[in-house]
Amino acid sequence: MKWRSAGDPRRKRAPFRPVRILDERFDVTDKEREKILSAVFESLEPLKLRVFSAKEKRKVVALTKIVEQFEPGRTYTEKEVNGILRDIFDDYVTLRRYLIEYGFLERTRD
Repeated sequence: MKWRSAGDPRRKRAPFRPVRILDERFDVTDKEREKILSAVFESLEPLKLRVFSAKEKRKVVALTKIVEQFEPGRTYTEKEVNGILRDIFDDYVTLRRYLIEYGFLERTRD
């Protein structure tokens, strides 16, 4: 399997249909975004996630920050994706699943 970064699915049309639809309920102000980022990340450089929130808005803000680690449109191997996500959070499998579910990454067949 290979992985392709789709970037932020709200900013451009993804070549596939994400499981979850991101709509205006997930829009946040800059102030709100900064507050969420400081709550869920230990550090932003290097990116280290403290906790992956169950709250949808926090989850989307965290995923939006995490996807910035990927180059939009580039194809990554599963090993590359796992390596990037493992550096961010120990439960990288959960991150990968939600990145796909929310349309930030696309999984393709070889």
